[in-house]
Amino acid sequence: MSKSYLIDMDGVLVHGKNLIPGANEFIERLKTRKIPYLVTTNNSIYTAGDLAHRLQSIGLKIEPDQIFTSAMATANFIASQKPNGKAFVIGESGLTDAIHRKGYILTDIDPDYVVLGETENYSFPRITKAIQLIIEGAIFVASNPDPTGPTEQGVVPACGAMASLIETATGKKPFFTGKPNPLMMRSALNYLGVHSETTTMIGDRMDTDIIAGIESGMHTILVLTGISKREDVSLYPYRPDKICKSIAEIETD
Repeated sequence: MSKSYLIDMDGVLVHGKNLIPGANEFIERLKTRKIPYLVTTNNSIYTAGDLAHRLQSIGLKIEPDQIFTSAMATANFIASQKPNGKAFVIGESGLTDAIHRKGYILTDIDPDYVVLGETENYSFPRITKAIQLIIEGAIFVASNPDPTGPTEQGVVPACGAMASLIETATGKKPFFTGKPNPLMMRSALNYLGVHSETTTMIGDRMDTDIIAGIESGMHTILVLTGISKREDVSLYPYRPDKICKSIAEIETD
């Protein structure tokens, strides 16, 4: 029996602005049994407080300290490598706030890092500046490798696509801190104060959630309410420990 859970957000608990049936009941069972959990997401646009508000507005009672984002993982990483450094950041408040909280100065003057995250409006002048700074020696870090992201208006370019553009222009590969990098899972486990051997990762994607869980030493459950389908599992060299139709099927006893 798992003593704690890391739970992906999109495709597991919600679809856009809609709650997936059974999600609220599952979270309430964890609360009743006092089982530690974190909601994890590669979305670096919003702060944990912003995301908690959005979830609460559709009926999912999750507090900010129960959410861990790729922006938080990114901030933890660069602060561990170079405390109180400088960064040129392309992203929204979720990323800039997390990096500020680690004592970083956000600047385009001789930064230690160029940090790329998700944004709803990628600016070509800022992308150009990022390219110039990386060529001059700044280290290139990106929040997640997702090439596209879903919106109510359809698919849009995401962090991975912009990272590829910058990599092509500079010849420098980014270090991605979000899923599937197990670094994010380890950072989330440390944030929650639990061990991988007694934690289950619940996700909807084989190529991010499940592999990140496996490489972090966690039990893994794939739910079929998001990206990966049952027939997709055979395409990968690794397998989840369990497959469920939705989070509503997962027992916490």
